[in-house]
Amino acid sequence: MKGVILAGGLGTRLHPLTKITNKHLLPVYSKPMIYYPIECLVRAGITDIMIVTGGNSAGDFIRLLENGEEFGLGRLHYAYQKGEGGIAAALALARDFVEGDKVCVVLGDNILERSIRPAVEAFQRQKAGAKVLLKSVPNPRAYGIAEVEGGRIVRIIEKPDVPASDLAVIGVYMYEPGVFEVIKTLRPSARGELEITDVNNHYAAAGTMTYEPVQGWWADAGESIDSWLDACRLVAAGGANLTG
Repeated sequence: MKGVILAGGLGTRLHPLTKITNKHLLPVYSKPMIYYPIECLVRAGITDIMIVTGGNSAGDFIRLLENGEEFGLGRLHYAYQKGEGGIAAALALARDFVEGDKVCVVLGDNILERSIRPAVEAFQRQKAGAKVLLKSVPNPRAYGIAEVEGGRIVRIIEKPDVPASDLAVIGVYMYEPGVFEVIKTLRPSARGELEITDVNNHYAAAGTMTYEPVQGWWADAGESIDSWLDACRLVAAGGANLTG
């Protein structure tokens, strides 16, 4: 399985910290934010990894990470996203890299306390479709929320006024190789982007979307200044991706 980390965007919700750098290069406690998704994939047994980024700070990723030796990797792959096309558009840039394999996608501002290896291994055994990770949250109106019936996801609604559950779809997605054909069928949303929720709802409608509950804590370090601070505190209190 290949790994893709999406680390683009303007990071406007973290201004002024991100006025001169990419948010994924900001520190989260003792390490740059981008270290955590790399470690997440490596601990799950995924060592063929591409980072998709963009903007004026793209070169800083190479200067910081080089070929990934610090993580035990032989090399890292990089792709550049022009503009703000959305998560699905960023993933589309990894098509040639994935090259017919399954892929685990991690948003670069997501930090998990425990390893995702059990979910990755379960998806390796899954014949087709996709898998997402779900976490119960206290403010479901702020996230993409999964509606679950009979043990399966029937649809995902972004920031619902009336949430069907408190189960947020976090920024870890696993897909079969056919995901790139699904992305080709998408149309831009009202904000002009190709939405990953539309990709996920394709698999939900087809009945081939599975899910796993997140074990331990999860932090979205890029949602706001407060969420970034919360992530720093969680990591400081006990580390990340170190257990389970």
